[in-house]
Amino acid sequence: MRHENQLGTPVRLTTVGELETAIGHPAPMIMLKQISALDEGCRTILARSPIAAFGYRDADGTSRTTLIGGTPGFARVHSPTRISFPLPELGAPHGPVSFFFLLPGIGEILRVNGSVAAHKGAQTTVDIEEAYVHCAQAVLRSRLWQPPTPAEPPPEREIAGDGPLSRPGVAEFLAAAPFLALSTWDSSGGSDTSPRGDRRTAARILDSRTLVIPDRKGNKRADSLHNLLQDDRLSFAALVPGRSGVLHVRGRGAITDDPALLETLSLRGMPPHLALLIDVEHAEVSGNDAVARSRLWTPQAHLERGTVPDLMALAGEHLAAASAAADRGPAAFWLKFIGAIPGMPRLLRLVMNQAYRSGLRKEGYGDVEPGAGSRRRGFRRRGPAADAGMPDPLREVRIAEVRRETPSTVTLVLEDAGENPGPFDFRPGQFFTLVADIDGRPVRRAYSASSAPGSSRLEVTVKHVDGGRFSTHVHRGLRAGHRLALRGPSGSFHAGPRPADEMVLVAAGSGVTPMMSMLRTRLSDRSGRDRIALLYSSRSTEEIIFADELTRLANDHPDRLSVTHVLTGRDGRLDADGLRRWITALSPARDAHYYLCGPQPLMEAVQGVVSERGVPDELVHQERFVSGAGAGSPVTVPREMTVEKDGRPVGTVMVEPGQTLLDAGLAAGLPMPYSCTVGNCGDCRVRLRGGEVAQSEPNCLTPQQQTDGYVLTCVGCPLSKVTLDIADP
Repeated sequence: MRHENQLGTPVRLTTVGELETAIGHPAPMIMLKQISALDEGCRTILARSPIAAFGYRDADGTSRTTLIGGTPGFARVHSPTRISFPLPELGAPHGPVSFFFLLPGIGEILRVNGSVAAHKGAQTTVDIEEAYVHCAQAVLRSRLWQPPTPAEPPPEREIAGDGPLSRPGVAEFLAAAPFLALSTWDSSGGSDTSPRGDRRTAARILDSRTLVIPDRKGNKRADSLHNLLQDDRLSFAALVPGRSGVLHVRGRGAITDDPALLETLSLRGMPPHLALLIDVEHAEVSGNDAVARSRLWTPQAHLERGTVPDLMALAGEHLAAASAAADRGPAAFWLKFIGAIPGMPRLLRLVMNQAYRSGLRKEGYGDVEPGAGSRRRGFRRRGPAADAGMPDPLREVRIAEVRRETPSTVTLVLEDAGENPGPFDFRPGQFFTLVADIDGRPVRRAYSASSAPGSSRLEVTVKHVDGGRFSTHVHRGLRAGHRLALRGPSGSFHAGPRPADEMVLVAAGSGVTPMMSMLRTRLSDRSGRDRIALLYSSRSTEEIIFADELTRLANDHPDRLSVTHVLTGRDGRLDADGLRRWITALSPARDAHYYLCGPQPLMEAVQGVVSERGVPDELVHQERFVSGAGAGSPVTVPREMTVEKDGRPVGTVMVEPGQTLLDAGLAAGLPMPYSCTVGNCGDCRVRLRGGEVAQSEPNCLTPQQQTDGYVLTCVGCPLSKVTLDIADP
């Protein structure tokens, strides 16, 4: 029955008969292309795919679509019918779910449907019910993997009403989003997430509560439309090439063939055969870890032809397998026979590319190039750094051992987990940034190396902090065999290539870890004639980190190393008088170097004492650690960031809500300087040329650097449109 109210609401289709009259009946082979388990080709796709669209409903029935992943192989295949993956979004998935897996640079996608088997913490396990290859039309229509063509920004339009689409940043995002993932459900426990793509914008705003999505001619399978006739609840996630944010929308959908509305969606005079009207209940733009981490828009992320199976050939194999399972013997035989002919996959690719070209031109797309969806293409950056490579500095490591040092401290012994493992090179005293997925999100913290450099094993020592997310994960969740990502080394707190003949070390608590690296390195050279003194403050005897080894080193090298312990539970806190007495008794040489690592009051006290003695500032080295908790101010509106180098433009990107300046720049492939990513090292320091930035405090910027207009991109969020200069400060 066709519905139209007296106010001119577009005609809505409500029956299968009306729908099939509009779109026709799909060919039998289209309905027979899915398989019931992941074959070798599907498993290869999952191993290479860094990102997937995921549609699910939570226990309350709220529909959600998001992007998951971040690295190739994020979805772990347990068996041909079971996978698991981290899901950091709100709302635990429940019941039927659906995916499509993207391969950067490739037009076709792999769709997978199933149901939730388990959800524990952020880890979700899904039982697979069907998988099949989806054609490249949505990717080609949207030009998803092609460099964006220069165009004037869409004029700002006033959105009538106060509905969800009038929220900050939503209309601007939609106007630039050519691609989206649409999730629907049927009444019998099935789910479907399918791609939608169109030129420039995939969904258009009618008013503050209503969107329209054109449904152009496809393979006539129309799973989404059939589902909406049974259950009108839906959700989608929209993407803008070059941006790392995602627009999340949910609402209720209806199908229309209203001629007047379809005419407004025409391309070169060709209207779509149907449109989807959405009554929007929720719309919000947010940063997305999966999009940012996968760096979809950089040339390096795009797969070379031949590194994955040709998906059209894989679709042919699925069709043959499904035909055999459906007892269509002759058809299955001939499909398998034809697929085995040498050169047939290449011929099939040429035929399909021609079919894509012909079909899309009939829809009004005049500049379609199917090959662009199947070969490596990237987004070029304008400016002097356009061709600079952006290798990912993350290094995968395996935990070889977790060694207990004190009741509150453990040492992680790490090994390179790469194909060609190498030694860990750094300068004694430097730190590394550990990255772990905790509840489905990457969390980063900086820890000093406590081992000597040049070994095949790296040791970092972690003290448990009450309420500390990362340290709690280390102490309670990590075991030998687990894997982490590692970035670094970072930091200027080190002994240097030619260390001083005399070193005075003052440490408190876990501040002894970089000192331990220095001691192990220096004392491994038994021919050395240096002199080292360590003053180490701990709460109690039980909390002295490396207690036994410090005693052994002092006994083995009595002429080179002296260790003095202060127990604050017994002796009280170290103050200036105690420091003055210890340094006076030590009587260090005038050119001795001082290394300080501990709470800020202790370091200030030491600095005051050595200043009294006339020690030059360049001989005093301090290590300060900050929390690395992220940017200092939550930002809810996307902001534009322009990056320059010596005044010359490098690129312009949008910083999404929840992102740092560094996150957005790296996701877009800009040559942003950085190292630790947690506000400790200062390598990401850039000059703020315009706009306002909020930063977490404390951080490693000095008051003078702040006065001079420098900001740290790794812990900075824009409060307005900003311009940064990344020239070496």
